[in-house]
Amino acid sequence: MFIRKVGFFVVEFSIMTDEKEEQKENRIVENLSAVGQIIVGEIEKIGGILTADPITQAEGEYNIGAGSLHQKANKNLTSILCLLQNNSGFKKFIQ
Repeated sequence: MFIRKVGFFVVEFSIMTDEKEEQKENRIVENLSAVGQIIVGEIEKIGGILTADPITQAEGEYNIGAGSLHQKANKNLTSILCLLQNNSGFKKFIQ
């Protein structure tokens, strides 16, 4: 909430943002980041195999695993957040 003095009057106003849209965009960005990490990992793994470089291959496998875990964590946190937002008891608690 913002308070602004206009002449002799004090005006209170708030800027409403659509939190659900913002959260949806954040979830999409997180998911794309995880998918990007998986793709890079697959490319590194293939490159390591083609060049017979075990370190590059292992790094690719690591990135694939990390991207997959990132995706799973994002999905689980999103589910928890949706459950909490739909729970009326939680809404009363935070107000």
